[in-house]
Formats: sequence, C-alpha cells, structure tokens
Amino acid sequence: MPTSPMETQIKAALTALLAGIKVADAQAINTSMAQLDDLLAQGRASLHPQLVHFLQNRSYAKAQMFLGGESDIPVGVCGGRAGQ
Repeated sequence: MPTSPMETQIKAALTALLAGIKVADAQAINTSMAQLDDLLAQGRASLHPQLVHFLQNRSYAKAQMFLGGESDIPVGVCGGRAGQ
C-alpha cells in the first residue's frame, strides 16, 4: 500500500501501464513507462530499495504487488534475497 504521494503516483502509473498492455494501447504504454522512468529518477533516493529495484528492472507487476502490500513476491532471474 502506497505510503507517500510519489508511491501513489507510481501505483497509478503502474495501473495505467498494465491496463494499456492488456488492451495493446501503445500510446498508454509509452506514456506510462515514461512517467514511471521520471518518477524513479525523481524519487530514487527516497523510495524503498526493493521498489527501486523492481522499477529499474521494469518488473512492473512486481512493483505493483509491492505497493499492494504483498509479501510473497516471486523471485526473478536476478535471484533476489531468496536466491542469495
């Protein structure tokens, strides 16, 4: 669950991106990805490191899960904490 205004903006951009992907709306996808890149650049220092990791690696579904408060986010190819 978002705890800051920036996290709320990120969650809204993620929702728009994933909806755009679902209907193959290239404009919505491009706009949302650019917004997420901008938000990451602005908030990198103040965002949770795991959220930064998901956003910089474009793991948008995982970022959305993180912001939704889910704790059992699957480990990806990078290994994550469970892989170490």
